[in-house]
Amino acid sequence: MRTYDLTPLYRSAVGFDRLAGLLESAARTSEAGWPPYNIETTGENAYRIELAVAGFSPDELTMEVKENLLTITGRKANTGEDRTYLHRGLAERDFERRFQLADYVMVTEARLVNGLLTVDLKRELPEALKPRQIPIATGPSAIEGKAEPKIEKKAA
Repeated sequence: MRTYDLTPLYRSAVGFDRLAGLLESAARTSEAGWPPYNIETTGENAYRIELAVAGFSPDELTMEVKENLLTITGRKANTGEDRTYLHRGLAERDFERRFQLADYVMVTEARLVNGLLTVDLKRELPEALKPRQIPIATGPSAIEGKAEPKIEKKAA
């Protein structure tokens, strides 16, 4: 596994410390590949995460968004049964999967159908950040508060 030293980035770039922190945390995490998941784009500003959570009921799954971090956790309820398996291919173990969300990405819907947890996300920019048209006035009164200079005396 390669490691990257981002110290030069901290020295020469101002305001990118959060990005560098995200890169470092992504390099550090060595998450297991369970449960498997897909991330897809469903539109210009819409995304979908699908997790294969076969064997989990909705009350055994929790989702939380805190500071742009989506955390999906599965905790299997203890049934109290003592089972003897000849082969155990279904990994019904507890998990915690984290997804770093970009700014202004919100979870719009989550549903569990046939063992597949689908989470829909959408980027919604606040009105203050959306582009807007600025009207351009013309003529002598184009700039408010600044009247055209008046000629008081005419020189001979």
